[in-house]
Amino acid sequence: MYCSKCGKEVNDDAVVCVHCGCAIENEKTSIANQNDAPNTGFAVLGFLIPLVGLILYLVNKDTAPLKAKSAGKGALIGFCVSLVLSIVLSIIYVAIVDNIISSMF
Repeated sequence: MYCSKCGKEVNDDAVVCVHCGCAIENEKTSIANQNDAPNTGFAVLGFLIPLVGLILYLVNKDTAPLKAKSAGKGALIGFCVSLVLSIVLSIIYVAIVDNIISSMF
């Protein structure tokens, strides 16, 4: 492997170039970093199906942290919205049923 700054040969396991002191990025890390970006599709999927968003977060948290963060945010927001909607709809349902029962007697 060669240093990207000075061009001299360095050990494949090196983290820092022994010649110039520049940090060495191995090819696997640079490829993973190039493919990692916030993903709106993961966020929307996580919002619509929070369990899938959680699974995407857990699968990608080490290899693609930005994509994982998008999926996790979508899952969390989707879960909170569904929880609030469930509570509101339950209150409305109880009010309607109470109104129906009170009008019968």
